[in-house]
Amino acid sequence: MSYKDIKLIVLDVDGVMTDGKLLIGSDGVEYKNFNVKDGMGISLAKYHGIKFAIITGRQSESVTIRAKELNIDFVHQKISNKIEVFSTIMEDLNLVPEQVCYIGDDINDIPVINLVGLAVAPNDAVGMVKDSVHFVTNLNGGQGAVREAIDVILSKQTNYQQLVEDYLSKKEKILQ
Repeated sequence: MSYKDIKLIVLDVDGVMTDGKLLIGSDGVEYKNFNVKDGMGISLAKYHGIKFAIITGRQSESVTIRAKELNIDFVHQKISNKIEVFSTIMEDLNLVPEQVCYIGDDINDIPVINLVGLAVAPNDAVGMVKDSVHFVTNLNGGQGAVREAIDVILSKQTNYQQLVEDYLSKKEKILQ
């Protein structure tokens, strides 16, 4: 396992990008809480050249909206066979499993977790997942766990402070 080789980060949604709670209104609309720190981490990692994918078992318009806001490269919802979609994404990007980080929290994530070069679980993931990964974050899903994992990867791949300075400098020029 090498943090330096990671070129793609694949995310589950419920319990990873969110706290796993589902709020469904009487109108049938599903609401999710996403953490803005995770979003900033994704933006920073994308600036560094890392690609992102979402593979989730549920279908939600809120995921579609958030993924669009974050310019996620691949978004696959209502997926029962995550390995099949994962393999297609790797083929599209011409990557091998060792170049992929997967962040998941429940048993349906284990098949992909067992394939990747870097497997990560939020602190509140189920025990079987935590036992299967390379790294368990200190933070829970939806509470900055994605950002924590991204920060570790970026700090192993580059001068993190310089990356942040370059990123902020570019953003300031865009806003001027």
